[in-house]
Parts: sequence; C-alpha cells; structure tokens
Amino acid sequence: MFYKFSLYGFLKNLRLFEPFLILFFLNSGLSYTEIGALYATAEISTNLSEIPTGVYADMFGRRKSMLMGFGSYLISFTIFYLSSNFLILLFAMVLYGLGDAFRSGTHKAMILEYLKIKGIEKKKVEYYGATRSASQFGSAINSILAAVVVFYTGDYHLIFLITIIPYVLDFINLATYPKELDGEITKKKSIKKQAMDTFRDFIHMFKNRKALKALLNSSLFDSGFKASKDYLQPILQSFALAIPFLVFLSDDKRTAIMVGLIYFFLYLLSSYASRKSHVVVKKFKNITIAINLTFILGAMFILFAGLSYAYLLFWVSIIIFISLHVVFNLRRPMNVSYVSDKISSRIMASGLSVESQLKMIFSASFAVMIGVMADSFGVGYSLFAVGMIILILFPLVALRED
Repeated sequence: MFYKFSLYGFLKNLRLFEPFLILFFLNSGLSYTEIGALYATAEISTNLSEIPTGVYADMFGRRKSMLMGFGSYLISFTIFYLSSNFLILLFAMVLYGLGDAFRSGTHKAMILEYLKIKGIEKKKVEYYGATRSASQFGSAINSILAAVVVFYTGDYHLIFLITIIPYVLDFINLATYPKELDGEITKKKSIKKQAMDTFRDFIHMFKNRKALKALLNSSLFDSGFKASKDYLQPILQSFALAIPFLVFLSDDKRTAIMVGLIYFFLYLLSSYASRKSHVVVKKFKNITIAINLTFILGAMFILFAGLSYAYLLFWVSIIIFISLHVVFNLRRPMNVSYVSDKISSRIMASGLSVESQLKMIFSASFAVMIGVMADSFGVGYSLFAVGMIILILFPLVALRED
C-alpha cells in the first residue's frame, strides 16, 4: 500500500494550475480583492461541507468519499478551462472546495488505519512523511510541466485541462484501495447506531482540551501558510521582470521560466523536508517542542517575506518563502502524528476533517484580508499583517508537554 499511497499523493499534486493560479486570476482581469473572494469562497465551501463529508467518510466509506471528491475536482477544472467570468469562477471554486471537503483528512485517516492494521503505528511520522515526500516530488515535477505549457502556449486556461489527466488516473488508483481501509464500517452495524457512535465520539473530541488545542495549533499555522503561499507568484513575476533575465523573451515567457525553476527547487526541498521530519523530531526531547518552534519560525517567515517584498527585496522574499515551505513540510507529519494520538482511530476521518474545517475558517478570513489589504496597501504589507496575527495568537495555541 505504501506505493499506492505515494502514487496518490504524486498524482494529486500534479495540479498544473497551482504555480500560476494567482497569475491566472490577474491575467483574467481580477483584482486582489476578487482573488481573495475566490479563495475565501473555496474555503467557505469546504468549511460548510467539512463535518458532513467527514462523518460520511466514517459512516459509509472513506474510499467513496475520496472518489466523490475527485469527481467534484474534475468538474471544477473543466469550468476553469472554459471560463474567466468572475461569477462562473466562484461556482468553480465552490466545487473545488467541495472536493477538498470530501478529500481532506480522509486519506490521512486511511493511512493511519493501514498502520493500525499492520501494527506499526509508532512509524506514523516516518511513514506519513515518506508518502508526503512523494506528494512534494509530484509538485516539483508539476512545476516544470506547468512552466513548459505556459512557456510554449501562453495559455493559462490550458493547464486546467491538462490537470484532468492525472486526476482521472488518481481516481482509478483510489478505486483499487482495499475495503479494510474504510475502517469499522466494514462491520455490520445499523446506520442509526453508526451515526450515534460517530457523533458521540465526535462531540467527546471537543471536550478533550489537548485534542482541541492540537487541532487549533495545526489549523492556525496551516491556514496562514495556505492563504499566503500563492503570493510567491506575483513576487516571482516582479523579480523576473526586474532583473536582466532572458530579456530577449516576452514577459510571460520570462515569468514562466522563473516560476517553473523556483517552484521546482522549492518542492524538491519540501519533499526532502517531509521525508526527514521524523529525524527532526528525534532531535527534540518532546514532539510538542518541535511543533511549537516550527510554528513560531513559520509565522516569522510569513511576516518577513511580506516586509521584504514591501521594500522591493524580491530575492530575500523568495528565499524566505522557500524556507516557509520547508518548515511547513517539516511540521505537517508531526501534526498528523500528534493529532492522531489524541483522537479515536474509529473517527479519525471526522477528527482530521474538523482540523481542516478550522483551517478553512482561518484561511477564508486570511484570504479576504490579504486581498483587500493588497489592493489598498500592497501584497507585502498584507502578508506582514498575517504573519503578525499568527505570531500574536501563538500563546493561545501553544502545546504543552504530556
């Protein structure tokens, strides 16, 4: 199953549009406020669907949940390919958010279920980090493929059409997962009893202060990262056009090369970071120390990435953004392991979906704030504000040693 899990992550991250998404929106004539609204729409769509889809996964099968999510993605990509209209793009973002709701937390729950069945739960950080490494390698390859498409065609819409291919392949891969990864639903149990058991454990999870704080710690940091990470794209564009870089090419081609190269390098580092996350944890007395330190470091990176961009220090901002991706991929396997220790394995998909729901609430708020502030004060100062907010909130979500 390790190779199927890894293949899932590799194919899932072949989203050719991702390194160019904000540039696609800007090229479509949208303002940063409208872009923020689109991002927020996806987050809200996911937020409204998160708990029901998480419970659905626990009650009726994680595999079915994943397949429904990928179906929603495929429809969304088709709409993005066909339109640049803001209102139509809003609908596409709703479908994209729905796909995230069906998917988020569910696949991680399947991996953790597999480790439980095999009796190797102690390998959570190492195993999940290795599968996530494959995902990041997929992102690295994705960056080059996307850059090649944009370089030769100059058509941002086309990258959505091409993205459909790996997602169809991943749909087939998921359909071959064994039934045992669905969890306890494989046991005969009435739907009513399944629902009562799931909701009872679900509510109990919120009464567990350690579990709740773990979810808040993870979701706050991840939301700040998610809301800010794509703003590396306009920074790379500004940098590509500000330096004597392949000046005989058009601006779009220079941007495509710069974005492709930087994202390729960035995701290779992220892949390595995910694979070595367990090594970093072992250097600390307690995993909570590692999680807390990476939280602070990541918040400071967002803050200084924005500040350096505001002062036109593009290369400094790019280096900091790359470092932010490395920190995120170091801490993500740590968070998954820590959270899984605080939540019943039977409702793991619901528990991780709650984490995602919290993340979406924070992400939607950050996305709108960045968009509005970027139109008024510039992208740099909006990122600075996000980093500062996350840093100020850290004492409220700091983890304590067990």
